[in-house]
Amino acid sequence: MNILLITETYPPEINGVARTLAQAADGLASLGHRITLVCPAHKDRNTENPAPRELAIHEVRGLPLPGYPGLQFGLPAQGLFNQLMVDGAIDVAYIATEGPLGRSARRACDRHGVPALSGLHTNFHQYSGHYGAGVLAPLLLRYLRSFHNRLAGTLVPTQTMARELGAIGFERLHVWPRGVHADQFSPAHRDPELRRSWGLGDHDLAVLYVGRLAPEKNIDRAFEAFATLHDKHPSARFVLVGDGPAEQRLREAHPEAVFAGARLGADLAAHYASGDLFLFPSQTETFGNVTLEAMASGLAVVAFDLAAAHELILNAHNGLLADPRNPSSFISQALTCAADPELRQKLSRHARETALQQDWPKLIQELEKRFLTIAREPGGGENESPAASTERP
Repeated sequence: MNILLITETYPPEINGVARTLAQAADGLASLGHRITLVCPAHKDRNTENPAPRELAIHEVRGLPLPGYPGLQFGLPAQGLFNQLMVDGAIDVAYIATEGPLGRSARRACDRHGVPALSGLHTNFHQYSGHYGAGVLAPLLLRYLRSFHNRLAGTLVPTQTMARELGAIGFERLHVWPRGVHADQFSPAHRDPELRRSWGLGDHDLAVLYVGRLAPEKNIDRAFEAFATLHDKHPSARFVLVGDGPAEQRLREAHPEAVFAGARLGADLAAHYASGDLFLFPSQTETFGNVTLEAMASGLAVVAFDLAAAHELILNAHNGLLADPRNPSSFISQALTCAADPELRQKLSRHARETALQQDWPKLIQELEKRFLTIAREPGGGENESPAASTERP
């Protein structure tokens, strides 16, 4: 198939959505499909020799996303989409963006009879409250529901999200989880020299956060948890991997923390594996790829009982879950984990075992089946029963 992929974020940008879509594009290309990617231009992206060779990139104009100067939303590209669908014989489309770029893609798909799936990668209606636009949340939700319901189906990362969205009128929902490359993210990449650069000895506690440094990530809760456990474990250090709009404020408020910046590839894997305890305080994730990467890296994870943590973690077996209705429980779980080395070893071992079951190649094959289904049967299963529509493809 020739699969058209529309997104507003893609490598070299660093975030969970960009990395998920890159995995999808690379994986589908490895199965023999051609990927036609449309995304906003990025100064550091190489469009002349993209990898893999089955990937053709078309960049469009974009504008900065309010509150996220490093990200853009794409402007409409109706002419480009019409041209691609006439000249490129597009079989199916995946629209990962609901803004002007995604709307123009959807209209072109309608005009040319190209079946299209969408994905709900970001809780924009929840994020709005963190950027002074909470009053817009109902309007955003109404728009998102209308946008997604016009397509052949919407992929969501968890069963919980499928149930919640189905209850408020979203239709044709299909669960497609996120995966991890467990050879890339592995305890084998632990680096004693890196730990020493953080000011830690072999037996000192490295508390890790990986992700965007942004208001909606609830990072202040992680700092509260660390401050409490630091009173009992004064040699512990808090290491934050990532960047974002809240970075300067956090650096000024917490000069004692280690801000490692954004990391990629083997460097990122070493940062994960060199930690001991992973704090993930976000309550706005659609999935939270970093949770799974931390588990694959053999970290003891403390997270709210939401998104990926809810799907993957059995409390006190392969991680510790905090009650989203009781934010202070996040702090108590972090304290429990910090105080018990044997518990951390147990959680680490079982977390790794869980991650080994979340294999990217298997999930890419499931995604391929979903694309084949809508290519053969335009409408993508719109007559499925509500129970079937929340099953994995």
